[in-house]
Amino acid sequence: MTSTTLQLSDHYGTLSCREAGSGAPLVLLHGVGMQSEAWGPQIAALSATHRVIALDMPGHGGSSPLPENAQLADFIDWLDASITALELEHVCLAGHSMGALIAAGYAATHPEKLTRVALLNGVFRRTNEARNAVIARADVIRSGGFDLETPLTRWFGDSPIEQTARRQVSGWLSEVDLGGYATAYGAFARGDDTYADRISDIPCPFLAITGDGDLNSTPAMSRAMAEAAPLGRAMVIKGHRHMVNLTAPDAVNAALADWLTTEGETS
Repeated sequence: MTSTTLQLSDHYGTLSCREAGSGAPLVLLHGVGMQSEAWGPQIAALSATHRVIALDMPGHGGSSPLPENAQLADFIDWLDASITALELEHVCLAGHSMGALIAAGYAATHPEKLTRVALLNGVFRRTNEARNAVIARADVIRSGGFDLETPLTRWFGDSPIEQTARRQVSGWLSEVDLGGYATAYGAFARGDDTYADRISDIPCPFLAITGDGDLNSTPAMSRAMAEAAPLGRAMVIKGHRHMVNLTAPDAVNAALADWLTTEGETS
């Protein structure tokens, strides 16, 4: 696996990513507070058949931040600039959490550039109560508040694999740039329905995965997205929560490997 830093336009600054394997390109987008390293199990497994490129989201890892008022559409424009800079065509795209929001929005707005899209622990049409709670957390983060333990407790149970993943995630959250984290979280808090009406416009194979214990990226959300997409499919992993790619890597890798071979319409 190699780590690369590219210069995008002056507007976007630098892009940092990890790459392994060869073949058709698979681009991976992590969630808020994480970094490209969070895709370790998927990079290891899927690089056997694909050129896997895990991007550091703006303001995370080695990638430059977006302006502090950036919203989901700005992250989608950044992704398009990144894919262009990497000279990629016919991309397989997978995202986790905030990365899933970006991936869904990109699939809806740039369908001609993708062959398939997968959303892990994605959010979709939160209730007003849930949306208000997430926006309140975003406002606290923007004001300088950073609560490490609350999300970790929400995301992980007590099993050995979950506790190992919790320690990894705790390390990444502890290292994150607080400004980049706040900007991304603000876009995440307000972006759950930005492209919700356009899921039905996504023509390629569409996979939505979550854990049955994820109270914020719920099984109902994954099923609703899959039902809206013409070639949608949902998978709910029992006994897991928000970080399924780390706590249930074998199940996630198998599902993604199957998704990567699914035939479907491409633009």
